[in-house]
Amino acid sequence: MASSRNNTLAKGIDWTVVWLYGALVAVGVLCIFMVEYQTGDSLAGTIFKGKTNYSKQILFAAFCAVVGMFIVLTDSKLFTALANLSYVTGILLMLATFVIGKNINGSKSWIPLGGGFNLQPAELCKIFAALALAKYLSQPETIFKKIQSQLLAAAIALLPAVLSILQHELGLALVYTAFLIPMYREGMPAQILVIAISFGVLVIASLIIEPNLLAGLLTLIAMIILYALRKAIRRNKRIITIVIAAWVLSVGTQRILVPYIFNNVLECYQSTRIYSMVGKDYDCSLNKKSAKKAKDKTVKKPDDYNVRQSKIAIGSGGIFGKGFLKGTQTRGKYVPAQHTDFIFTSLGEAFGFAGCCLLLGLYLFLLFRMIQMGERQRSTFSRVYAYSVASIFFFHIAVNVSMTIGLFPIVGIPLPLISYGGSSLLTFTILLFILLRLDADRQMVLR
Repeated sequence: MASSRNNTLAKGIDWTVVWLYGALVAVGVLCIFMVEYQTGDSLAGTIFKGKTNYSKQILFAAFCAVVGMFIVLTDSKLFTALANLSYVTGILLMLATFVIGKNINGSKSWIPLGGGFNLQPAELCKIFAALALAKYLSQPETIFKKIQSQLLAAAIALLPAVLSILQHELGLALVYTAFLIPMYREGMPAQILVIAISFGVLVIASLIIEPNLLAGLLTLIAMIILYALRKAIRRNKRIITIVIAAWVLSVGTQRILVPYIFNNVLECYQSTRIYSMVGKDYDCSLNKKSAKKAKDKTVKKPDDYNVRQSKIAIGSGGIFGKGFLKGTQTRGKYVPAQHTDFIFTSLGEAFGFAGCCLLLGLYLFLLFRMIQMGERQRSTFSRVYAYSVASIFFFHIAVNVSMTIGLFPIVGIPLPLISYGGSSLLTFTILLFILLRLDADRQMVLR
């Protein structure tokens, strides 16, 4: 009987994804070990005492393996039944951090659990938001072509992002924009994606190009558009209003909104990091928040110190790397947060460009399998959830790797299944294993 049960269980599971998961977790433990292990330490002693980060990560991995097995044994209908309740619980936990939260690195987004362990609700809320969005879009009464449905779906995805911003977790807040991809897959107008991308391009252009010059370029573009559409304008005068409104919004964003955000909303170090990404220097005297902290005379490292050390470490690895436990930059503790946000540097220095390509190849294969799993679902719930998981993984991978090589500002986003941290590893484990469970029951239509 037990053998028959195991065969039934194993039949629907995508074991390729399970092996990829295991390989990535193992790579993560290896990278953390390379950063922390000191010559002469007792390997068995440090692992079993649980005092080092790599020994803790092994414990986290063992716990997550148990959680993964439990999820695989769970009835798929439970995820649809508890989707909305779990989302509300996640929001309440995020709100609770404002009352009982623990401040870590300037972010009050952690709930202490005792024994040195902390829970970050914003991480877990990615799971709950994915389930709630899938639940909403799979409802028969949801007509996603209607603007009301699109706004409600956006609200489900962005409410945790707003709370994350209030907790000073800008990186986690940005992750929730990944939900635009499953919404686009389910029929969200492409114009919304175009507008979002255009806004990003406009913000970057505002940092690079002199304000008056950029305003002139935007005016020139508007005039060219009006000239190109002159025949259509004769039939529909509203086109002029639309183009002029777009020009006013663009110039207003460039001249008013962008400076306001950088000088009044973001901290000085956040603005500096974004400016450094495009090769510019930010004047902290313009930042209103830094003015309030002017009395603090503490000498601090430059705001781009992390990324400069990260690029040195990765670059020093060359093509094939310096070898296992031979990295001077990461072993010498020159790279801050190298076991969490900058874990990619340890791999790059030890195994070089070849090792980085191998890791990214594993990630690419995993993302490809997730998309395949999403496309073979009969249920809208399962398909939306699959695309949500793939989007979250992709966003984390793209931003974290780009961050470590200076192509994206430092926003504190972990590398999936690799970076140290119980909350992060547990979140990605649950996300992935729920997808595996739903895929095993893909012949069912869930709502």
